[in-house]
Amino acid sequence: FLFKKVEDNLPLFLLICGAAAVTAAGIWHRGLVLHALREPLHICLVVLILGFIFKKFSARLAGAAAGCVNKFGIKATLAGIVIIISLASSIITAILAALLLSEVSTMLCITRRQRVKFIVYACFAISAGAVLTPIGEPLATIVISKLSGAPYYAGEFFLLKLLWPYVFSIIAIMAALAYKITDEQTDSPACPRAVALTDNADVIKRAAKVYIFVAALVLLGAALGPGAQEIILRLSARQIYWVNLSAAALDNATVAAIAAGPHLPPKTLVYLLVSLIISGGLLVPGNIPNIISAAKLKISAKEWAREGVFLGLALFAFYFAVLSVYYEVFARAQ
Repeated sequence: FLFKKVEDNLPLFLLICGAAAVTAAGIWHRGLVLHALREPLHICLVVLILGFIFKKFSARLAGAAAGCVNKFGIKATLAGIVIIISLASSIITAILAALLLSEVSTMLCITRRQRVKFIVYACFAISAGAVLTPIGEPLATIVISKLSGAPYYAGEFFLLKLLWPYVFSIIAIMAALAYKITDEQTDSPACPRAVALTDNADVIKRAAKVYIFVAALVLLGAALGPGAQEIILRLSARQIYWVNLSAAALDNATVAAIAAGPHLPPKTLVYLLVSLIISGGLLVPGNIPNIISAAKLKISAKEWAREGVFLGLALFAFYFAVLSVYYEVFARAQ
């Protein structure tokens, strides 16, 4: 936030931090290096391939976006995109959802500030929608894998059954906020049409940034994980909820890998997962959709924080109150 060079080269900066943390922890070994090199490959290849696909079909996407605006208006179009992309992310993955969101957003007649708000709101919604299935995003994959045995025997629809009220309400809130971003005027001089990012070098550079980012998170998770787990095991469900604000800077999937497990009772598990879903939207490193969207649209860390931090903290407080009332009042009464 303080240094422009760091902000412009955030993936490289986090990689240096990760390497320093691993060095300080004294845990460098061949397996960790190979894991840090292999883990980002899948995401990087998806970003690269889909980037070229979107480049080829950008004209059709632009036509579809313009058609929706003409038929339904800009307000309903923004809200509809948030709902459709966030729910689809559980099937097409959060990565594809973020790429599709970023590409479509460049074709809508909204200002730069409105576009940043729209992306932040939509990424909050994608963070929620993608956890409904284990293929949606890394957080869901990790949690289902860790809870697949006793006592939960988690299957494909475990998180859907556990979290659906919170997921759908978060998506509805984000869609309502997106609806209020702008008025119905679509061709105002103050709202110039954006040009889609279709340069080949930009596609390759974006994929490289995602690769470095994920590799950095692997190193940070390996170095910080053992100490963090010791702390988390001593905390109550409500304390874990607030501690998980750290996922805003650490990546919510990394925190899930540290904290989730069959030892957690259902109440604690819900507190944990709801807090991770929300905290992942506060800052750029909090979630893969944020990373991809910010890189593609050149949204700075400061721009994202300006829109995401206050909103995320408000959501955090609201859902903490909801969970507290449910578990401390209604659940006890039953």
